[in-house]
Amino acid sequence: MPVAVPALSVPSAGAAFERTTIERRDVGEHDVRIEIAYSGICHSDIHQARAEWGAGLFPMVPGHEIAGVVSEIGSDVTKYAVGDRVGVGCFVDSCRECENCLDGEEQFCLRGMVATYNGKFYDGERTYGGYSTQIVVDENYVLRIPEGLELDVAAPLLCAGITTYSPLRHHGVGPGSRVAVVGMGGLGHMAVQIAHAMGAEVTVLSQSLSKQEDGLRLGADHYFATSDKATFRDLRRSFDLILTTVSADLDLDAYLGMLRLDGAMVFVGLPENPQTFRVFSLTGARRSLAGSNIGGIAETQEMLDFCAEHGIGAVIETIKADEVGDAYERVVHSDVRYRFVIDAATIA
Repeated sequence: MPVAVPALSVPSAGAAFERTTIERRDVGEHDVRIEIAYSGICHSDIHQARAEWGAGLFPMVPGHEIAGVVSEIGSDVTKYAVGDRVGVGCFVDSCRECENCLDGEEQFCLRGMVATYNGKFYDGERTYGGYSTQIVVDENYVLRIPEGLELDVAAPLLCAGITTYSPLRHHGVGPGSRVAVVGMGGLGHMAVQIAHAMGAEVTVLSQSLSKQEDGLRLGADHYFATSDKATFRDLRRSFDLILTTVSADLDLDAYLGMLRLDGAMVFVGLPENPQTFRVFSLTGARRSLAGSNIGGIAETQEMLDFCAEHGIGAVIETIKADEVGDAYERVVHSDVRYRFVIDAATIA
């Protein structure tokens, strides 16, 4: 029988959070029930809870950075056992048949991946996310959190970690690479740590130097303010890869000018407005302008293992359930260093 569990819900777009209960399905043959310990707050939670990316499915329970412990498994589960430390990221199912799914790129499922919240399974059943005390997920879409990673700092890795790891890996970042990270926020502070651990020379490009000390402590070799026009002149043709993690409008021609021959500028931040550039900014040095999303299940597990091996976790501020509304406002005003994480025990 389905189980009613406590959750934090947004009843309508932009409304305040309410304590409620939601139904989690019975554990099927290949399902895992997870007692949620922590759920990270991603900026995309805010966009969707406020219907800023289009109409949402309300009432909505956000949250796709989930860490917890397995409490029950289905009869045919082989990957997990009760007591295992696990996580759930941005999607909980995919078609498993298309070329992208078969290549381990389930996030690009041609039928459309099933989002962890604000989505629907293929049978029409709604999905509800991690701002709750339990979740039931097919074992094939559950990640193992390695020993050495505490659950609270691991939770944001399920989105912020893989969102930055995937493009760094895809573009071959390693020793000798020169990487610039645009923005020093929830995504940016993860990109700095991961690129540094990969062996790259890392530069942070931020509007100001207010977070310089943090950036250098987390692994950046250099830190520059983009509000200073001299930055773009002094760093011309400096980088192999520029990873932009911000949602702000950018002078793309200025940033592209900082790329070396065959360099790439990759978007993981999502500006609301169309972005423009001159094609000459690309053709002059065979540069590329690209985008990236999250990663597939195998790559996300690889990222978790990499972070555990290198001692990488999110820098977090743990909050209680009744602080989530205030936390949303603080995220919007960039008043967090660097990820809010909800203690799920306070939801009950």
